[in-house]
Amino acid sequence: MATGSAAAIATRQAPRWIQVLSWACRIIAAVILLQTLFFKFTGAPESVYIFTKVHAEPWGRIGSGVVELIAAVLLLIPRTIWAGASLALGVMAGAIFSHVTILGIEVMGDGGLLFALALIVFVTSAVALVLHRSQMPVIGRRF
Repeated sequence: MATGSAAAIATRQAPRWIQVLSWACRIIAAVILLQTLFFKFTGAPESVYIFTKVHAEPWGRIGSGVVELIAAVLLLIPRTIWAGASLALGVMAGAIFSHVTILGIEVMGDGGLLFALALIVFVTSAVALVLHRSQMPVIGRRF
């Protein structure tokens, strides 16, 4: 067997259900992050409204889209799961905070869909980070 990163070896030795849970969480988070990029990068009215309301239009919209793209890619690369999950957690914490303090749960009649998607990405990224915590530089080996 060829040697690989410690993360790849740890993933191969993990029980099958943990591997499946890890992939499911990472794919769900990445798909949601990637799906919302279209709206951010095309300047969809909902995105413009949200970022105007939080006084971050257009740079906040574009910048968060770039960070979400990076997070989605990192989540799908076995060696960088911890980094993708950490980025996604940070961005979604900001989104959730904005919904709770400024935007409200429902935005432009979406029935709370954007808030729910942010919560889903937050939770799935948190689970992925916990499952792959040993990958984190410096502190990972202590957990």
